[in-house]
Amino acid sequence: MELGLLILAYFICSIPTGYLVGQSAGIDIREHGSGSTGAANVWRTIGKDKGLFVFGVDLIKGTTTILLIQSVSELKNTSNSLFFNSFETNIQPLNEWFVVCAALLVILGHSYSCWINFKGGKSVATGLGILLAINWIVGLGAFSLWLATVAIWRTTSIGSILAAIAASSLMLCTHSPFAYKLMVCVGCLLVIYRHHSNLDRLWHGKELKINFFESDRHESISTD
Repeated sequence: MELGLLILAYFICSIPTGYLVGQSAGIDIREHGSGSTGAANVWRTIGKDKGLFVFGVDLIKGTTTILLIQSVSELKNTSNSLFFNSFETNIQPLNEWFVVCAALLVILGHSYSCWINFKGGKSVATGLGILLAINWIVGLGAFSLWLATVAIWRTTSIGSILAAIAASSLMLCTHSPFAYKLMVCVGCLLVIYRHHSNLDRLWHGKELKINFFESDRHESISTD
């Protein structure tokens, strides 16, 4: 059952929302901007509404998957049903480390989708979904910083990197399990790594900005 849940976590979050939205608009989002299937690239390439939709779906995928894993974990830890006693007597109950494994597979599924040659987004929306599931206060704090940063500087990459750093810092100050703290710190590093091309463009002054009030598509100049 544990292996099945891990596989399910990966495959649910490997569904390439941004790619499918791009296909519905008649384009391959991987051939525009940075090639990312994330919400920011969709926003700039296709439009604000589509970008917000991708952001919402990717966030929900992360949250619901982790909540499902946590629910099963709680069920197995409290249940004395004949089903579990008969079929899984030699398997340790799910715990926070198993949730961490599932969360990492959720992020990998989004960033390296098996459906589109292991390409994907940069795990910002999905990572936020995971945060909201394991510690909603930290999740809201990180999202608030991201929102404020993007609103002021209109640069999603800066907002995403700062939010990832803030999430790991805030998580270390909580009483959350060590496994969760370690996972968020590792996730922070992954988010920063996935934005290495953005950092290069920022260094050279070529990173484009995003307009919250702009809904027109900008295929020719889009970048994530």
